[in-house]
Amino acid sequence: MRFVRPLFLLAILVILTGVGATYYARLKQQAGTAPERPRPLAPGTTLTSHAWTYRHTTGGNSNIALTAEDMQEIDGKQQLTGVTLEIYRKEGDQFDRVKSAKAQFDPESGILYSDGDVEITMNIPVDHPPTGQLMVITSSGVHVEVKTSKAYTDRPVAFKFDRGDGTAVGADYDPNTRELNLHDQVSLNWRGLDPGTVPMKIETAQLAYKEHEAKVYLSPWSKLTRDTMTLNAGPAIVTLSDQKLKLVETIQAHGTDQRPDRNLEYSANQLSIDFNDNNQVQKITAVDQARLVSTAETTATTLTADRVVMDFDTSGSDSLLTNTLAEGHSVMENRPVIKPGVDPSDTRILKSEIIRTKMRAGGRDLESVETDTPGAIEFVPNRPDQPHRWMNGERISMAYAEKNQIQSVRSNAVTTRTEKPKLADMKETPAPELTWSKNLVATFQPNSTQIAKLEQWGDFRYEEGDRRAKADRAVLDQPNNVIDLTTGARIWDATGSANADKIVMNQKSGDFSAEGNVSSTRMPDKKKDDSNGGGMLSQDEPLHARAKKMISTDNNLQIRYEGNAVLWQGANRLEADVVDIDRDNDILKAQGHVVSQLVDKGQNDSKDKDGGKTAPNPPKKSAADATARVFTVVKAPLLEYNDDDRIARYKEGVELSRQDMKVTAKEIVAYLRNNSDDSSLDHAIADGQVEIRQHSGGRTRNGKSEHVEYYVDDDKVILEGGQPHFNDSVRGDTQGIKLTWFSRDDRLLVNGVPAKSLLHHKKDAH
Repeated sequence: MRFVRPLFLLAILVILTGVGATYYARLKQQAGTAPERPRPLAPGTTLTSHAWTYRHTTGGNSNIALTAEDMQEIDGKQQLTGVTLEIYRKEGDQFDRVKSAKAQFDPESGILYSDGDVEITMNIPVDHPPTGQLMVITSSGVHVEVKTSKAYTDRPVAFKFDRGDGTAVGADYDPNTRELNLHDQVSLNWRGLDPGTVPMKIETAQLAYKEHEAKVYLSPWSKLTRDTMTLNAGPAIVTLSDQKLKLVETIQAHGTDQRPDRNLEYSANQLSIDFNDNNQVQKITAVDQARLVSTAETTATTLTADRVVMDFDTSGSDSLLTNTLAEGHSVMENRPVIKPGVDPSDTRILKSEIIRTKMRAGGRDLESVETDTPGAIEFVPNRPDQPHRWMNGERISMAYAEKNQIQSVRSNAVTTRTEKPKLADMKETPAPELTWSKNLVATFQPNSTQIAKLEQWGDFRYEEGDRRAKADRAVLDQPNNVIDLTTGARIWDATGSANADKIVMNQKSGDFSAEGNVSSTRMPDKKKDDSNGGGMLSQDEPLHARAKKMISTDNNLQIRYEGNAVLWQGANRLEADVVDIDRDNDILKAQGHVVSQLVDKGQNDSKDKDGGKTAPNPPKKSAADATARVFTVVKAPLLEYNDDDRIARYKEGVELSRQDMKVTAKEIVAYLRNNSDDSSLDHAIADGQVEIRQHSGGRTRNGKSEHVEYYVDDDKVILEGGQPHFNDSVRGDTQGIKLTWFSRDDRLLVNGVPAKSLLHHKKDAH
């Protein structure tokens, strides 16, 4: 906007000053050269003239042409009627014309005064008709000090021109300093270069125009109005350029731009506005407690900072907000517009030293928000069932869809915190979820502030209570509450840990699946009687495992290993294609190429009676005590184990190996010792085409039956059912309804009777 209207009153006063000075000089000249009066004048009248004209020329060109229909000098004062004054510019191509019905000059005081209306027409072409609307100024009660050319009036002043109009009450002008003051009720309407543009209206109590500075001072308050924009402020300074409004600077400012689909509100202790030639706002700079509020259909956005710069698009008839720059303690808050029957989205609060925003076409909605410095964003829930989230990053970038709906968030050097609400069925408030990563991208569900997908990569770490996770990359599927960890993935908590190429974890339940080079450690459970610490699922030792895939559910109580699974506790070991562990019910199932290894607990491994601590003076062990450990290895397609009764059932073709003895059968049931300090085999029962083979010292013993019982401590084997048969490579064959073989002392009983008489051999083996 250009502020030229104060020049209109200036032109009035300049012209009136010229009229007074010229007239005063002319009177002096006439007084010295006036001819003798032909007839006496009326009482009090010393001089009269009709069709009076005065011209002043320089170099053959007229400078001033003053005419009056009549002039009378009465009581020392000259009265003019039908006054016309033409003041020509130096170039001689234009002149200003002043008309007044009456004017009075007091030679003693040097004051020229016009009580009636004064009309001034500016910039009239000399040689051709005007091409546009001329500036016309009207006022009354104008005083001119002829000696100083100062002019003033305390009456209303009005002016019209091709770019607008204006009014004020009271004015004074000093041509020597070129300063114009409008005293009260100042109002200016400016349409700019294009008459079709919306005018800018400027209002103030007092106005001071300083031509040399090209500035206009408004005080003690100011108001600017253009279409839907209104600015109310304290004192203001208006800067002109080529007689066009360029800049308004003010303090204690508060502005609004109210439209049907968007309201804009801004304020600051210091405010400056840049205008183009059509009075359109190009830029607004707010300093010191700067505040910008944009309210659209769905969201109210508030931006506060030490300094806020707003850029506007002026390509159309409106000034549309395109960008903002907030500097110093910047805070941007996006709050949903509450509507009946619609669940409100989260409130977003972004904090950073520098925040940049870009608006979509039309200036109503956000397109993007970025920080140039480290920032923090907070998602404050407006519903009790939604989580409260925070994110800190070195740089933050947000993209928006239509209607100010957040679309994505990007950042680097990121930390996040999520606090979930305590629901009705929860005993305790959930522990906060914490993450760290070098990079982050979050995408949001359409028309919502709820995250659809969150991807973090570069040294990702996760923490929730005692649950931890890490990987090179993590992807959160928020609707399903699932985290996908890849490359160097690891999760752990108080119950154990798992490592894999890829881990998929359910945040709500804690269930997870791991794939690719899986290795895990499960800590022993202490939920049962400590006396039941042994068994295949020992409660005294961690359970280690390797597999191609692992699935853990029900708070790590249900565990499944798939693909070349290997599990071990101490020296005990289990291999299978698939292993399922029910830790809650202490059940283990394995299928496909099952191989289990149980080690006998020797004297060296036994705990003393004072809780497992080594006795201070243990007895010396014999050479027999130092023999190698004894392993029981069982191979089968299927294994079912229940730790409550310490029974392992091997099915569908089983092979049991122990030292130099091997047992094969359709099914073998192994009973482990009922001892918290010993998970070794106590006895085993085999059924279905059972075969026993022992090879020791060049001697072979084979036994066959449908049912076999093997007791480890007694080294006793019982063969029953299906015509039991026992073959000794030295002693020959033995058959009976029930055969009992003591392998340690090489005794064989048939139906409870020693089998010596039943042995078939050619000579005594002894």
